[in-house]
Amino acid sequence: MSVGSHQNIADEQILAAFKKGDPIAIKHLYDKYLHVIYGVCLKYLKHRADAQDATAELFEKFHTLTIPEDINNLKTWLFVVTKNHCLMQLRKTKREFPQMISDALMESGDEVHPIDKALQKEREMDVLMQCIEALKSEQKACIDLFYLKKQCYQEVAAQTGFEIKKVKSYIQNGKRNLKICIEANSDE
Repeated sequence: MSVGSHQNIADEQILAAFKKGDPIAIKHLYDKYLHVIYGVCLKYLKHRADAQDATAELFEKFHTLTIPEDINNLKTWLFVVTKNHCLMQLRKTKREFPQMISDALMESGDEVHPIDKALQKEREMDVLMQCIEALKSEQKACIDLFYLKKQCYQEVAAQTGFEIKKVKSYIQNGKRNLKICIEANSDE
């Protein structure tokens, strides 16, 4: 690799050197991406000291990591490795800081890969459908018609034969039970 400003070295060069086991690659990686890795760590871990520790741990880890041959985008790979490292840190402290992990896992749409977002949505839908199935039959019927089939109270009452007051009650209690069920399943 050519000597010069580390900021100007192309990711492809760093990646190629890293894959060959060239120790200078870590130096270039550090100079070019320290702020990015630290920023991701800070986003997930929320505390500067924890983010600094995680960043240092990651750079130590990079010395022993082998980059798979199919990795072509250095920045994406670094983000994934950093994110996974931070999530492992959070899992270790989950019992002590339950709110911290839920906050850290709330990501903006810009920072989440579309595949991750789709998988998360799929998991959420699976939990929702399982929770709907667990409702009492009256609540399940009213929730299904009102929210999933977008019917009004009168239409739900006509279709189920329940009084409108009962429909509203079943929907309200169903929503409460769904919330409890979803929260219980999201903690697993």
